[in-house]
Amino acid sequence: MSFCTRCGAETILKIPGGDDRQRQVCPVCNAVAYQNPKIVVGAIPVWEGRILLCRRAIEPRRGFWTLPAGFMENDETLAQGAARETWEEARARLIDMEPYGVYTLTFVNQVYVMFRAQIVDGQFAPGPESLETALVDEKQIPWPQLAFAVIAGTLERYLADRRRGRFPMYMDEISSPQGHAPRYPDTASASGPAAFPPISLKAVSGKKQ
Repeated sequence: MSFCTRCGAETILKIPGGDDRQRQVCPVCNAVAYQNPKIVVGAIPVWEGRILLCRRAIEPRRGFWTLPAGFMENDETLAQGAARETWEEARARLIDMEPYGVYTLTFVNQVYVMFRAQIVDGQFAPGPESLETALVDEKQIPWPQLAFAVIAGTLERYLADRRRGRFPMYMDEISSPQGHAPRYPDTASASGPAAFPPISLKAVSGKKQ
């Protein structure tokens, strides 16, 4: 059951005039409640070649590791949102931010926008939403303990691009939680991600850095 945010009346599910899908519509004041995808912004924070990870203190996936990321707020740019989330979750300041990946997660109606970035001074600490934070090198990434497949896939692609010395910007469409799982060749082991299916990312532009 839903109620109109304008007049408080109970809404009904119908296709409004001029639309092509069902919406929650108020039968009293005719207000339409649109539900649109949420934007998630995040970063790959790097200090002296190591990547900053956070262990989540909140659900979903409490206790698992992730890159700092979260929902974009009003009155901020994409980069500002990613920098804010990094400060809130890992108490790190970012510079040299460059867009890196845009991922459409249709199964949860979210759009992820991830940035590459450098940490200003090497300082970091757990924020309120993190149990702990850590700078890790490539061999220390806890692949089986990563919280979300989209984060694991982003890390996999970033490390491959870093070895090549070229960072394209990627766009991807992910239709299920398992649709973007990593298969990282240099860390395949009994405890690693060797059993995960491969990912397929589409480079749309890029430049050397």
